[in-house]
Amino acid sequence: MIIDSHHHYWQYNPVEYDWIDDSMKVIRTDFLPEKLEQTIREAGIDGVISVHARQSVEETDWLIGMAHQNKFMKGVVGWLPLIQDDIETYLEKYSGENILKGLRHVVQGETDPEFILRNDFNRGISLLKKYSLVYDILIFEQQLPNTIRFVDQHPDQIFVLDHIAKPLIRKNELSPWKENIQELAKRENVSCKISGMVTEADFTSWTPEQLQPYFEIVLEAFGPDRLLFGSDWPVCLVATSYKNWADLVRKTISTFSETEQAKIMGENAVRIYDL
Repeated sequence: MIIDSHHHYWQYNPVEYDWIDDSMKVIRTDFLPEKLEQTIREAGIDGVISVHARQSVEETDWLIGMAHQNKFMKGVVGWLPLIQDDIETYLEKYSGENILKGLRHVVQGETDPEFILRNDFNRGISLLKKYSLVYDILIFEQQLPNTIRFVDQHPDQIFVLDHIAKPLIRKNELSPWKENIQELAKRENVSCKISGMVTEADFTSWTPEQLQPYFEIVLEAFGPDRLLFGSDWPVCLVATSYKNWADLVRKTISTFSETEQAKIMGENAVRIYDL
């Protein structure tokens, strides 16, 4: 099964999605399951993992509800209030909801650079393994050093890094992202989504050649057993089409064996998220 491990839905309004600025106006519209199902079919993708775009319990419930109605939605990465004292009450409530495969917090949006190391946040993270939930790490590249310290506090928790930690592709900078991503990848409990790269480059002038060094670094660091294809649709549409991104990833990993390519394009997602 070929799985897109990272996409979003929304019913657009300018208040809730104020991060969609004028340079991204092409995605100022609704993106819902019917549109995605047609899109993935054209790109030869079988199923998807749906990731929250808003940090609310209501968003998590909305995604779960749509997943029950759309068979191609194989899993949900939602949001729950990990820093609250009563987080385990939420985890208990959702423990019977098998479509909920993981949680994520928008750490990249936190003004506190030490947020990922906070005691209340880490207490919440420490409970996830008990409920068989993956944690998706969403950060900017400058947050990698603290993220390594964070991961080291939870050696038994399964982590998946989103968007290769958003390196400065637009500036063609590799370091210190390269060294930090290589260090993080030494932790066997961390996998990485090959996603979100075109939107870290210039939307209109990026080239496959520009992305190649970043591809090579994560392919070597994580290897075919800990990499997952993801589209970041519909965000990716500001810079490329869904099919173009899927084709570029397929071409880039074509140096791997067919067995290894199958892992990256879906089998790893099935295993890691227990789809």
